This record gives sequence, structure tokens and C-alpha cells, in this order.
Amino acid sequence: MTQLTVRRAVPEDAPAIGAVHVATWRSAYPGILPDAYLASLSVEREAAGYAASIRIGEGVFVATIGSPGRVVGFTSARRASVGTPAQGEVQTLYLLDDYRELGGGRTLLTKAGVGCRSAYLWVLRDNPSRFFYDHLGGKPTQESGIHWAGIPLIQVAYVWDPIEALWGES
Repeated sequence: MTQLTVRRAVPEDAPAIGAVHVATWRSAYPGILPDAYLASLSVEREAAGYAASIRIGEGVFVATIGSPGRVVGFTSARRASVGTPAQGEVQTLYLLDDYRELGGGRTLLTKAGVGCRSAYLWVLRDNPSRFFYDHLGGKPTQESGIHWAGIPLIQVAYVWDPIEALWGES
């Protein structure tokens, strides 16, 4: 079985992170987001944003496979702002389709929550991978309407409180 390794991202990972971001959105969101929007996603634009996050020290981690370590997934997280449902916020969690079922998603999510007593993330209600958060013990706590690419959507907040619920230790 192929093994994934998770580590803190470095600026040189940004192009691969951008590519994973674009590929996973194009895989997950057809029929949810407009085709024209998905086609307009730019690896370079996404990479620039993640490079900036990495440079300022935000919590960005990558899942790699093989040697020298091809990036096949990533997560980003930060301390949540006041009034949010938990101490930490997972901003992104993406893993290429071919590398699911190898434990990388759980490991990435766990890394994102390190140092927090609780964590949450938002996921589109229509996201076909939403079941993953249920499987990891996340509790859907609220829904919110948003607009993305000119489309009204519903997002769901999943919370792990205490964080040990994510690790199966609560």
C-alpha cells in the first residue's frame, strides 16, 4: 500500500498546492459551481495565494507521496476569530481523488487542529465528500448561505469539540 507523508509546507510547494486546489475543485464541484468558473481557476493565482500564506507562517501542511515527495493534498488552518464555533479554523482540506482512502485526509485534518482545544470548518452542503467529516466525528452545528461565483449556496459548519473527537479519543 502506498504511504502518504504529511509535513509543513514550504514556499517551493506553492505551485503543487495550487495545482491540487484547482484539480480538486474541478473534481468536486461540477454541477454545484458554474462550468465557466471552474474552467477559469488558475494554478498560478492559487499558488501565489498559498505562497503568501506559507511565507507569513500560516498553518499550511502538505501530503506527499514517493520520493522526492509529490504533493497530493494539503490543508491550511489558523486561529479562529472571536464569535466562531471553535478555537481553530480549518480553511482548506483537499486531497487528489486517486489518493483518498490512504489516511491522508485524517492526518491533514489532525495536523490542522494541533494546538487547539476545538476546531471547525465550513463545507458546501452539496459537496459530495461531506460524508468524510461525519466519518471523522465532526458535528454539523450550523448552516449559512453564501454566494460563490454568483451562485447562492449553503455551507455547513462541522465542529470537533473537544479536538480529541477528531482523533477518536473523546
